[in-house]
Amino acid sequence: MQTLIILNDPPYGTERSYNGLRLANALLKRDDAPGVTVFLMADAVACAKRGQTTPDGFYNIERLLKPVARKGKVLLCGLCMDARGLTLDETVESAERSSMDDLAAATVEADSVLIF
Repeated sequence: MQTLIILNDPPYGTERSYNGLRLANALLKRDDAPGVTVFLMADAVACAKRGQTTPDGFYNIERLLKPVARKGKVLLCGLCMDARGLTLDETVESAERSSMDDLAAATVEADSVLIF
Protein backbone atom coordinates (compact mmCIF):
# COMPACT_ATOMS: atom_id res chain seq x y z
CA MET A 1 0.00 0.00 0.00
CA GLN A 2 1.31 3.44 -0.97
CA THR A 3 0.36 6.61 0.86
CA LEU A 4 0.99 10.07 -0.55
CA ILE A 5 0.83 13.03 1.83
CA ILE A 6 0.85 16.49 0.27
CA LEU A 7 1.80 19.41 2.50
CA ASN A 8 1.12 23.03 1.50
CA ASP A 9 1.52 25.05 4.70
CA PRO A 10 4.70 26.56 6.15
CA PRO A 11 6.54 24.68 8.89
CA TYR A 12 5.40 27.09 11.59
CA GLY A 13 2.40 29.34 12.06
CA THR A 14 -0.16 26.61 11.45
CA GLU A 15 -0.08 22.99 12.57
CA ARG A 16 -1.06 21.39 9.25
CA SER A 17 2.48 20.41 8.23
CA TYR A 18 3.19 19.29 11.80
CA ASN A 19 0.13 17.03 11.81
CA GLY A 20 0.83 15.69 8.33
CA LEU A 21 4.35 14.70 9.38
CA ARG A 22 3.08 13.18 12.63
CA LEU A 23 0.79 10.98 10.54
CA ALA A 24 3.60 10.07 8.13
CA ASN A 25 5.77 8.96 11.05
CA ALA A 26 2.93 6.99 12.63
CA LEU A 27 2.34 5.16 9.34
CA LEU A 28 6.03 4.31 9.03
CA LYS A 29 6.09 2.82 12.56
CA ARG A 30 3.36 0.29 11.82
CA ASP A 31 4.24 -3.38 11.30
CA ASP A 32 2.31 -3.28 8.03
CA ALA A 33 3.99 0.01 7.10
CA PRO A 34 2.92 1.35 3.74
CA GLY A 35 5.27 3.14 1.41
CA VAL A 36 5.01 6.79 2.41
CA THR A 37 5.80 9.71 0.14
CA VAL A 38 5.56 13.28 1.40
CA PHE A 39 5.38 15.97 -1.27
CA LEU A 40 6.18 19.49 -0.07
CA MET A 41 4.81 22.34 -2.14
CA ALA A 42 4.19 26.07 -1.75
CA ASP A 43 5.38 27.30 1.67
CA ALA A 44 5.77 23.69 2.87
CA VAL A 45 9.12 23.41 1.06
CA ALA A 46 10.55 25.34 4.03
CA CYS A 47 9.77 22.27 6.17
CA ALA A 48 12.83 20.64 4.60
CA LYS A 49 15.20 23.47 5.56
CA ARG A 50 18.21 22.06 7.38
CA GLY A 51 19.37 23.59 10.68
CA GLN A 52 16.04 24.63 12.17
CA THR A 53 16.28 25.87 15.74
CA THR A 54 13.15 26.07 17.87
CA PRO A 55 12.60 27.01 21.52
CA ASP A 56 12.72 24.22 24.10
CA GLY A 57 9.36 22.50 24.36
CA PHE A 58 8.31 23.55 20.84
CA TYR A 59 8.05 21.01 18.03
CA ASN A 60 10.76 20.99 15.37
CA ILE A 61 9.60 20.20 11.84
CA GLU A 62 13.08 19.21 10.66
CA ARG A 63 13.23 16.50 13.35
CA LEU A 64 9.83 15.19 12.23
CA LEU A 65 10.84 15.18 8.57
CA LYS A 66 14.18 13.35 8.90
CA PRO A 67 12.71 9.89 9.71
CA VAL A 68 10.31 10.22 6.80
CA ALA A 69 13.21 11.05 4.49
CA ARG A 70 15.13 7.99 5.75
CA LYS A 71 12.28 5.44 5.70
CA GLY A 72 10.03 6.88 3.01
CA LYS A 73 10.41 9.54 0.37
CA VAL A 74 10.38 13.36 0.61
CA LEU A 75 9.84 15.27 -2.61
CA LEU A 76 10.06 19.07 -2.91
CA CYS A 77 8.38 21.11 -5.62
CA GLY A 78 11.28 22.58 -7.59
CA LEU A 79 9.39 25.69 -8.72
CA CYS A 80 8.29 26.34 -5.14
CA MET A 81 11.91 25.99 -3.99
CA ASP A 82 13.07 28.47 -6.63
CA ALA A 83 10.37 30.99 -5.70
CA ARG A 84 11.58 30.89 -2.09
CA GLY A 85 15.31 30.86 -2.83
CA LEU A 86 15.76 27.39 -1.34
CA THR A 87 18.44 25.12 -2.79
CA LEU A 88 18.75 21.37 -2.37
CA ASP A 89 22.04 21.90 -0.50
CA GLU A 90 20.05 23.66 2.24
CA THR A 91 17.61 20.80 2.78
CA VAL A 92 17.55 17.69 4.93
CA GLU A 93 19.46 14.68 3.68
CA SER A 94 17.57 12.44 1.22
CA ALA A 95 15.05 15.12 0.24
CA GLU A 96 14.66 15.26 -3.53
CA ARG A 97 13.93 18.18 -5.84
CA SER A 98 10.83 17.24 -7.78
CA SER A 99 8.17 18.44 -10.21
CA MET A 100 4.45 18.38 -10.89
CA ASP A 101 5.06 15.44 -13.23
CA ASP A 102 6.57 13.54 -10.28
CA LEU A 103 3.59 14.51 -8.12
CA ALA A 104 1.23 13.29 -10.83
CA ALA A 105 3.07 9.95 -10.99
CA ALA A 106 3.06 9.60 -7.17
CA THR A 107 -0.68 10.36 -7.15
CA VAL A 108 -1.41 7.66 -9.70
CA GLU A 109 0.72 5.12 -7.80
CA ALA A 110 -0.80 5.93 -4.39
CA ASP A 111 -3.58 3.92 -2.79
CA SER A 112 -4.43 6.93 -0.64
CA VAL A 113 -3.69 10.64 -1.01
CA LEU A 114 -3.94 12.96 1.98
CA ILE A 115 -3.64 16.73 1.66
CA PHE A 116 -2.71 19.03 4.54
